[in-house]
Amino acid sequence: MTKRVAIIGAGPSGLAQLRAFQDAAQKGADIPEVVCFEKQTNWGGLWNYTWRTGVDEYGEPVHGSMYRYLWTNGPKEGLEFADYSFEEHFGKQIASYPPRAVMFDYIEGRVKKAGVRDWIRFSSVIRWTEFDAATNTFELTVHDVENDRVYKETFDHVIVASGHFSSPNVPEYPGFDQFYGRIIHAHDFRDAREFEGQDVLVVGSSYSAEDIGSQCWKYGAKTVTSCYRSAPMGFAWPDNWEEKQGLVRVEGKTAFFRDGSSKNVDAIILCTGYRHYFPFLPDDLRLKTANRLAARDLYKGVVYVHNPQMFYLGMQDQWFTFNMFDAQAWYVRDIIIGRIEVPADKAVLLADVADREAREDASDDTKYAIKYQGDYVKELIADTDYPSFDVDGACHAFFEWKNHKVTDIMGFRNHCYKSVITGTMAPVHHTPWNLAMDDSMQTYLQS
Repeated sequence: MTKRVAIIGAGPSGLAQLRAFQDAAQKGADIPEVVCFEKQTNWGGLWNYTWRTGVDEYGEPVHGSMYRYLWTNGPKEGLEFADYSFEEHFGKQIASYPPRAVMFDYIEGRVKKAGVRDWIRFSSVIRWTEFDAATNTFELTVHDVENDRVYKETFDHVIVASGHFSSPNVPEYPGFDQFYGRIIHAHDFRDAREFEGQDVLVVGSSYSAEDIGSQCWKYGAKTVTSCYRSAPMGFAWPDNWEEKQGLVRVEGKTAFFRDGSSKNVDAIILCTGYRHYFPFLPDDLRLKTANRLAARDLYKGVVYVHNPQMFYLGMQDQWFTFNMFDAQAWYVRDIIIGRIEVPADKAVLLADVADREAREDASDDTKYAIKYQGDYVKELIADTDYPSFDVDGACHAFFEWKNHKVTDIMGFRNHCYKSVITGTMAPVHHTPWNLAMDDSMQTYLQS
């Protein structure tokens, strides 16, 4: 095959795509030349932890939003690779909520086994992308920041796997410019111990607010106050955590809320979400979508309807993660190598997008949303040779997880679930989450 394929990003989605091509080649298929461009110095995407914030050593915006003491906020049984179980990697079953270092090791283990590192060009930032309709090819402008060299290369397909949790949405409230304390976005949050003994305000009511607030609580914040725009998280928070309705303004170190109350705070952490941001793409190639389960303009959730030679991975809001990225990557691979045909009629592609949006909008129930995405994963797997797994079992683990959070928001990580790959029950972790201050892989994996 003479085709050339560019993958932008070597995080979980990009690595899934590399693994998909490697799997096909291993089974005797003719695959294209694959080049993956990664702006960081190592693979892993958001799981590649760095202490840096702002800009990296080359002056590029720091991609990572990973913080030091992060543990998965959903059970690992919902994200396990179908072709590489936790038991295969660690030699035993492990507890259901691994910390950051354990998850990175697991992600890395699969691609080390696949031997795809040589397909990646690290410290390589995509500056621009152009499509030439006359030749049906893409020209990528690449900046090798380590050697400060800019060059161009041509590809038949481009797969955008750069994620959508790295460019923060940063609102401003009256008084921020005069606040006496520290204001950061969740993207720049690194170590909860920084806020020990402080009164912390967390702005937002989604997963980042929940988890970063919990981290601050665990590592000794004096109080945690979270504020919501539309609805509270509504969990049974500890005594020193309260939820407020809507931040209105800040005066000095006092935050004022929509319900008329106020609170003196030392630090404000903005858990206000992220933007789909692709500064390396022109308007005609750039995905413009909200963070939703049915991403706009993506046939089958991956094919860009305005140029079907271009693909996007992992652009949806996510219940499923790693195994969904795999299902998408296997599907994209099979389009490129000719096993799956994309309809030539653009109206058909747009109708598929509209149908997915309508089905997502049919209900705002959480169980419905989880099953919706589970059915999407099943749909893609059915058309490829990605190993089938118990998707319904993964959905059930998510259902249980949601119930455990309602019962005990600070103790839900102490529960365990059954692997949908091996059928093995996870052990109970040796230390309750709120007491597990050492989250190193060595300590976590102790019996």
